[in-house]
Amino acid sequence: MRHVVTLIAALFSVTTAVAQPLLTPRHSPVPGGIAVIPLTTTSAERPTAHYQSKRVMVVGDAGHWQAVIGIPLDTTPGEQALEVSVPSSAAQQLSFAVQAKEYETQHLTVTNKRMVDPTAKDLLRIEKETKIIQAALRHFSEADEVPLDFTPPVQGPLSSPFGLRRFFNDQPRKPHSGLDLAAPKGTPIKAPAAGTVIAVGNFFFNGNTVVLDHGQGLISMYSHMDRIKVKEGQHVTLGTLLGAVGMTGRVTGPHLHWTVSLNDTRVDPMLMFSEQTLAHLSAPKNLEAAHGAPNGHE
Repeated sequence: MRHVVTLIAALFSVTTAVAQPLLTPRHSPVPGGIAVIPLTTTSAERPTAHYQSKRVMVVGDAGHWQAVIGIPLDTTPGEQALEVSVPSSAAQQLSFAVQAKEYETQHLTVTNKRMVDPTAKDLLRIEKETKIIQAALRHFSEADEVPLDFTPPVQGPLSSPFGLRRFFNDQPRKPHSGLDLAAPKGTPIKAPAAGTVIAVGNFFFNGNTVVLDHGQGLISMYSHMDRIKVKEGQHVTLGTLLGAVGMTGRVTGPHLHWTVSLNDTRVDPMLMFSEQTLAHLSAPKNLEAAHGAPNGHE
């Protein structure tokens, strides 16, 4: 791919020194990562940006805009195009590079065979629930301020990391599109940032699930919960109790499967943590503890 348009310098340009870089999300332009692209425009109004035909987040203020882009796990490394426009002006295309990244492979044994090979009745339920989950994850709400510095939703060691290439009972499945946090059943799950509850339900794979909208296409999802303490439409603040860790849905033990989505793209939740927060996270005690519980639907 190559530059499609030479940008009009008086109106639009990309520069690496326009704005103070965001501390979170952390810039990591790899498949499954996040690209933070500085923009500048003479317009005081927020630019609109699209990547792979999906609206992406733009944060900052006049002259200091930055696009925050979720990069799909199946993206081929190389040059990517970002379409950006301001009111009353034609769209311009900018480019940014995606670097290669390899993720580990994980093999898991699931004793409940229906969770690996669902029945025809199960498949009908899964199809209906998939539409609900996908609609929530692709939701985009306008917001001037978006909370970007997340805290861990559960106090417990990290277990299965994001991006694992997974095999259930030796059958290949989609890569692990979230982060598993190991914690005993009943451990409180708290909102990592302010948002609005846009979906609540009990799903075949994900079990008891809550989905939060944080604004501008930033969505977070909490799966396998034992119980849910919030309702759809409820506004939550940092630290609001969402529910408790459980083992509902497709699991081999209690844990929280936490998904973060940007522009309808699942990204590594670890990128939402500041370096200071990362320094205080506890690592899994052993490989079995880290990889013992499969994720839900995603």
